[in-house]
Amino acid sequence: MSKIRVFLLAACLLAGGAQASGGGGGGGTTVTEEPEIVAAQAAINKSDWQGAIGILMPYVASHPRSADGFNLLGYASRKQGKLDNAFRYYEQALAIDPKHRGAHEYIGEAYLMAGDLAHAEQHLAALDKLCWLPCEEYDDLKAAIADYRAKHP
Repeated sequence: MSKIRVFLLAACLLAGGAQASGGGGGGGTTVTEEPEIVAAQAAINKSDWQGAIGILMPYVASHPRSADGFNLLGYASRKQGKLDNAFRYYEQALAIDPKHRGAHEYIGEAYLMAGDLAHAEQHLAALDKLCWLPCEEYDDLKAAIADYRAKHP
């Protein structure tokens, strides 16, 4: 790793560069310590999609500016196969925080489930601009797109 990259990484970490953006599988991780978000994440980690939704619906109703809440709600909805709901929640997360890396990754994966490669690639391009250091969200969506292309030549 170059000295500049190491310096930039250290500067981001020291400045609190961790972003509440959701990560890869399992609904991602957030830096939000809200008890409801932690409980919803625990439900997601157990594949209890309905339990997570039951926690998150009242949470986002009382926290309408929580991009993390809407992102996790989208994730649980997508895992239930409810893509219309998932898209709505991911779009809400991105309206609140257009740089939310987890929402970009997950909506891209939802577009792949819907057979919409072009929109998935748009979110990969957005992640490419957001992730000037390597990031899991970009890598995961890139791999999902490659897998989709291999299965749909």
